[in-house]
Amino acid sequence: MILFPAIDLKDGACVRLKRGAMEEATIYNRDPAAQAKLFAEAGFQWLHCVDLNGAFEGRSANADAIRAIRAAIDLPIQLGGGIRDRAAIESWLAAGIARVILGTAALRDPALVKEAAKAHPGRIAVGIDARGGKVAVEGWAETSDMEAAALARRFEDAGVAAIVFTDISRDGMLQGVNVDATATLSNSVQIPIIASGGVANEADIEKLIAAKAPNILGVVIGRALYDGRIDARAALRLATAVENSVD
Repeated sequence: MILFPAIDLKDGACVRLKRGAMEEATIYNRDPAAQAKLFAEAGFQWLHCVDLNGAFEGRSANADAIRAIRAAIDLPIQLGGGIRDRAAIESWLAAGIARVILGTAALRDPALVKEAAKAHPGRIAVGIDARGGKVAVEGWAETSDMEAAALARRFEDAGVAAIVFTDISRDGMLQGVNVDATATLSNSVQIPIIASGGVANEADIEKLIAAKAPNILGVVIGRALYDGRIDARAALRLATAVENSVD
């Protein structure tokens, strides 16, 4: 189980939203690169980064902060938010981003996702953000008629590295990860699933593990880390214990 600490960027600062509402942003660190260093020092092996302004604007809007994060740490970074064309994908991969997350593009332009996944094996992920089971796009401002599982199945044989699945209703609310929906999605495709949204404590990590869903690769953790509800080292020990038991 890989734990992905989250850095969400709004106007150059590290923030957390509630259910994706930009007007409900809590600023946790005005120096995202320094925050990234703290996560690296705590022992995390990956970083999850989202350009919130970019998700709404349809283009990268926090590029300077993202590059500063990239320069500050050696961890692989998966990045989403406003990446909607081949040029943006190529630019971020060339800049040292390990994995690009395509969300709105996955719904609007699935051919782009498939082409990018073929060109860059292991470096393209699909972001599926769901509200009431339906896929939301454009920074969660629009909800489509597409079911999350149906969108995931479009990319079953495309070679995408993972699906980052977020339950919008729980994101930033500390109400617990939606284990049932995550497990259901995991059982519907063979693509690795990264859970996101609502993680409140270490018990949520344990619940994801206990679900024994075959493809749950990891979980994104945000507000609970910043608020101290999750102790990074304790959570990492839990995740490592699972890996060792599997081995």
